[in-house]
Amino acid sequence: MRLKCFLGLMTMALIIGSLNGCYSTADGGTKAGMPWLKDSVVGRYERPVDQIFEAAIEVIRFNGAIESENSINHSLIGRIDTRKIWVQVQEESPTITRVEVQSRTKYGRPDVDLASEIEKQIALQLMR
Repeated sequence: MRLKCFLGLMTMALIIGSLNGCYSTADGGTKAGMPWLKDSVVGRYERPVDQIFEAAIEVIRFNGAIESENSINHSLIGRIDTRKIWVQVQEESPTITRVEVQSRTKYGRPDVDLASEIEKQIALQLMR
């Protein structure tokens, strides 16, 4: 009976431990949260990096607030309502620029719908 109880507790601890972990953010950091779930959206545009980075800044400011802006590696950290947003802009080739938008709740759960919405708004901001 004690062995069954011990094995049951160990199994529960293993399950709980496997559900928690760390995930990588778009700006290169790590945070505690649910690691195996999709939380980011990637877009590619035929525009210069600086132009897309400025569009991303405007979109984050319009929807919420910018917490951190790194113009060296072209990354943004922002907050929209209770969600945290990471935006990374990278040059893939001289004519193609890649934008990765990642969104998580305050408890570390992914919010891919908000990430997709922000990525679309960045694309629309480029049209202006």
